[in-house]
Amino acid sequence: MKQYLKLIRIKHWIKNLLVFSALFFSGKIFDSYSVFRCIIAFLIYSFASSCVYIINDISDIEKDRQHPKKCERPLASGAITVRAAQIVFIFLILSIIGLNYLLLNTVTSWLIITVYIMINYIYSKGAKNIALLDLVILVAGYVLRVFFGAMVIDAKVSSWLYLTVIFMSFYLSLGKRRNELQNIGDSSRKVLKFYTKEFLDKNMYMCLGLTIMCYAWWCETVNSSRGNSKMLWTVPLVVIICLKYSLNIESATSDGDPMNILSEDRGLIGLIMCYIVLMFLFLYF
Repeated sequence: MKQYLKLIRIKHWIKNLLVFSALFFSGKIFDSYSVFRCIIAFLIYSFASSCVYIINDISDIEKDRQHPKKCERPLASGAITVRAAQIVFIFLILSIIGLNYLLLNTVTSWLIITVYIMINYIYSKGAKNIALLDLVILVAGYVLRVFFGAMVIDAKVSSWLYLTVIFMSFYLSLGKRRNELQNIGDSSRKVLKFYTKEFLDKNMYMCLGLTIMCYAWWCETVNSSRGNSKMLWTVPLVVIICLKYSLNIESATSDGDPMNILSEDRGLIGLIMCYIVLMFLFLYF
């Protein structure tokens, strides 16, 4: 069972918590119907992301066997056969169709999930080897999560919040590429031959600056609509969280993967929890 959980990357499902962002920031967290729909959206998106990981692992099985860390993946190590992985994939696809048809069943929900799976299929089949396009597809995955969560509860998400997610996603993706290039070299990914550490460093921190700026503007728009300035007090905490994350990225041992960085740093988790609590108090009390 442990190998199957690794196959579907259940640890990476934490990324799909972004589908709850619209629920949280729109003030609907106590609306049971909206919460239920977001939980379903989370499951659908988690199953979809697992399908993408399986496609990618099957496509890269031989290459992963030559990688110092990826060789431990269930397919590359031989712990799970390709046939078994395909059966899991079919089960996940059927679960997505069933949940979406029975509980959401909107044109937009079908479209978003289809687009997400298709762009990641294109990514695994070659787009991941094209400089910048690989980053754009990774970022699109994060933005689609936010849009999907907003769609299922019929909520409007501020343009500034979308921009915050976009630039933060670029920052995370560039940071991952940076550390892959620095710690493993361009042999780990074909696309890394087109990047340099200097390019990734400069643009990573450019995107971080834009993230903080857009987030601050979003806080200001919320303040204006609510007639108070509480939200701006979260900006320094966001800066501290970003600094802590950047410190981990700069670590010589970090692989740059956002989920690994988060899971291995309790201090960072604590700061994020403090942010969630503070934001909850400001939005709901």
